[in-house]
Amino acid sequence: TGLENLPTEGSFVMVANHASHLDAPCLVSALPLRKLHRVFPAAAADYFFQSVPRIWVASVMINALPFGRQVQIRQSMGLCEKLLETPDNVLVIFPEGTRSSSGELGRFKPGIGALVAEKKVPVVPCHLYGAHAAWSRHHFIPRPGKLKLIIGQPRSYEHLTPGKESSLAIADELQKAV
Repeated sequence: TGLENLPTEGSFVMVANHASHLDAPCLVSALPLRKLHRVFPAAAADYFFQSVPRIWVASVMINALPFGRQVQIRQSMGLCEKLLETPDNVLVIFPEGTRSSSGELGRFKPGIGALVAEKKVPVVPCHLYGAHAAWSRHHFIPRPGKLKLIIGQPRSYEHLTPGKESSLAIADELQKAV
């Protein structure tokens, strides 16, 4: 629901709740085929880029961008900024920082605010329903189930000056939107 809310031109960020390994493929599948090579889901470097099978899935199947959650955070943020400066790229981010163990929405980290403050880049809040029931972090194999993706109205934070206060405010607003 809400495909009309996806920007048709320029780079943008999709933010969503994170409850399953199905989340990134679901978000990517909402985009037009012509954009697929320009979509980069941020994936935890300490999880997806540590073993050959996971590296293959992350790199080949979902075009994932390695994101350092514990170390090299500034380098990861810089890479995201560069990616958004290139026209027509789509960055997919899960601001909770990890998959929910309960399926409930977790607190958004301020990094998303630091990334988009004072930048002229649309941020599209999205919410996935059913992904946790279909493939939670407690299950090895996915189970059949219906997923629903709701795509919200894009937001812009170019009017906010970068800093801790803005980063926290943006993260809080996006969490409420998701």
